[in-house]
Amino acid sequence: TRGAERISEVAARFTLDAMPGKQMSIDADLNAGLITEEEARSRREKLEREASFYGAMDGASKFIRGDAIAALIILFLSLVGGLLVGIVFRGMDFMSALSTYTLLTVGEGLASQIPALLLSTSAGLITTKASSEEEVGSAIAEEFSREPKALLFSSVLLIFIGLIPGLPKLPFLFMAGVLGGLYYVMNRSLREKQIKELEKLVEEQKKEQKKKEESEEELVPQPDPITMEVGYGLIPYVDESQGGDIPQRIRTMRKQIAQEFGVIVPLVHIRDNLKLKPNQYRILIKGIEADSYEIMPGYLLAVDLGTARGKLEGIETKEPAFGLKAYWIPEDRKDEAQSRGYMVVDISTAIMTHLSEVIKRNLHELLGRNEVIELIDRLSKRYPRVVQDIVPEQVPVSVVHRVLQNLLREGVPVNDLLTILETLADYIEQTRDPDTLTEYVRQNLSKRITRMYMTDGTLYALALSPRTEAKLLHLINEGKEDEFIDIVLNKLYKKISKEIEKFVQFQATPLLLTSANLRRYVRKALEPYLPQLAVLSYNELEKQVNMKILGLIDED
Repeated sequence: TRGAERISEVAARFTLDAMPGKQMSIDADLNAGLITEEEARSRREKLEREASFYGAMDGASKFIRGDAIAALIILFLSLVGGLLVGIVFRGMDFMSALSTYTLLTVGEGLASQIPALLLSTSAGLITTKASSEEEVGSAIAEEFSREPKALLFSSVLLIFIGLIPGLPKLPFLFMAGVLGGLYYVMNRSLREKQIKELEKLVEEQKKEQKKKEESEEELVPQPDPITMEVGYGLIPYVDESQGGDIPQRIRTMRKQIAQEFGVIVPLVHIRDNLKLKPNQYRILIKGIEADSYEIMPGYLLAVDLGTARGKLEGIETKEPAFGLKAYWIPEDRKDEAQSRGYMVVDISTAIMTHLSEVIKRNLHELLGRNEVIELIDRLSKRYPRVVQDIVPEQVPVSVVHRVLQNLLREGVPVNDLLTILETLADYIEQTRDPDTLTEYVRQNLSKRITRMYMTDGTLYALALSPRTEAKLLHLINEGKEDEFIDIVLNKLYKKISKEIEKFVQFQATPLLLTSANLRRYVRKALEPYLPQLAVLSYNELEKQVNMKILGLIDED
């Protein structure tokens, strides 16, 4: 009882000493307008109840102590009285009376002390818990739920007590089972609570990390590799819920380009843009506009491939993918246009052809270092030893990246990556210049490159005259790049542009043949002005190819 009494005494003293200060604090908050009159009254009543409680508990603890002391006095009197009764009235000798009545007195004393123990324990619990707003029963249950091992310890202790000879086993074992069951339930509940708290903490950390990443992305936004923005009038064509088939056709197109060129095409992000005209769309590569076009909903696009006869009654325009002459015509004039040799396509096909060609022309920009590593890793699964010996032991990834970009820039597929790597390994000791290495790779891909430009088994081409080639090579060797570009652009460009029209009747890709040492320089000079013109060297041609020269290009 001493501990409970001391707690009550100290708590009452400190509560009474702090009461004037708390009263002044309440008055100050009320005068400052921080609390209302009703809140101030409630706080004062709570303060009075707290002081009354601790004062009452101080007195109650003294009563409990007196009860315990009285029980001890009664125990002593019972022992003395028992000895007198046994000796005087029952005729027992002193030792027999002492043995008998001492045992009875001890049992009675224990029985009388248990209530005092329970009272003092309860008083201590109530006094020490008073600062909490929670009920006593809930507080005790919460304490046990926080540390269920106390129940397990109690259960084990009761089992040992029940096994002591002479004591009743059933009550102790029953209570041990009850406490053990409570331990199991509370321990499982505690574990589930801890798991939920851990999951909640992990989820909050993920949300915080996501918010941090999003905020960082907002600060430095990364452009999407491929984006197609559409005006609001074209939304039905790109929205699958409205019957638009463009998203599905884009998925098919990505597979086709991957199979054709050997590289994975990034996802195409489609979004509306209110700044565009209603029927306009534009294609962006890494956030930069690559091309745009405006269509005519409800019309078909009739394209002149060079074999059409006569004009059509419609809205004259340019086909978006290749810049060919075309007309927007009503659907009822489709048969007439086809009979005149025009190729007639619907709006979705026109958009998809345009998007496909823009992607193909920019594949070299879409191929990053990470994509190159993925291609090499995929190849290493089939040829692990070959790839490990070449990359990066002999050829750095940066060189492979530049060579693949050079090939894709001119529309050469990189499906045969094994041949490309082996060629680089063969010539890397001679030069580490990616442009020169690209020429060696192109020569080893001669069969593939030649057949890319063949039409019906024939390769149609233009060729530079020997005299012009010799002069251009001399200028390059002498480092006279200005004179070289002057001849190519001011003299050769006009003649090549005129001769290109000859390819239309054969439906062939415009092609110019040069010597191996001259090819890349001519291609680089003409690319901005004649992007549709392919430039090949004689070393890149397949042996015994059926070739037809449509014209000889000379500077004069």
